[in-house]
Amino acid sequence: MRVSWAAASHPGLRRSSNEDSYCARPDLGLFVVADGMGGHAAGEVASRLAVTAIEAFTAETAGVDRQRTWPFPYDPTLSLEANRLMSAFRLANRRIGDAIAGSQDLRGMATTSSAVLIGPRHSSLAHVGDSRIYRLRRAQLQQITQDHSWVEEQVRSGAMTASAARQHPWRNIVTRALAGGEDPDVDVAELTLEPGDRLILCSDGLHGVVPDPRIADLVGQTGPLQAVCDALVAEANAAGGPDNITALALQVDAD
Repeated sequence: MRVSWAAASHPGLRRSSNEDSYCARPDLGLFVVADGMGGHAAGEVASRLAVTAIEAFTAETAGVDRQRTWPFPYDPTLSLEANRLMSAFRLANRRIGDAIAGSQDLRGMATTSSAVLIGPRHSSLAHVGDSRIYRLRRAQLQQITQDHSWVEEQVRSGAMTASAARQHPWRNIVTRALAGGEDPDVDVAELTLEPGDRLILCSDGLHGVVPDPRIADLVGQTGPLQAVCDALVAEANAAGGPDNITALALQVDAD
């Protein structure tokens, strides 16, 4: 399966630094976005540690047998790709914990992350926090991750509308993150892809201010993927740019 990609990342209009990180390794089939938290430089450290650890583990386990998820158990109900991603996320969490233990300045740092791993037979995603993965198929946009956030839990329970959640002062509070504690609960899923599909991995600096219908319009534009990513970032900044913004776009090309 051939995949083309592009990415754009911007600090936004109200932040002096960019705590988002991303990785694109088409040779591994790996694409990751992480949104760091913790203030000062700590959020940037957390997101970069996570992306680096996920990339390294994925590279180390490329082409090996089904049991290479050590030090984590292999889940036989999941594909090899899903197992590798889950283990990579848990290893990233431990790397963040090691960094926090070694520096007082990094205490309290954490990061969200969403990743896609495209393999020769299966493709999978993994997700912790409120970064998102969308799939555009035949002009229909679908959010294929579920936010781990306080407001999203209220929406799912029926206590809050989606529009109210977008304006709520607690909309940035996440209920799961890679924070260096116990092994995290990572959402993993098998991912079905078709030629013509587009995927968007993004931080909440995009989806928190740009409504899904507008994201669908921009992702569905014909032309280079880089132009799509640039347009998404520009749209978030036009909406006030209150947070760091990262958009990583993938397109599944016909073989």
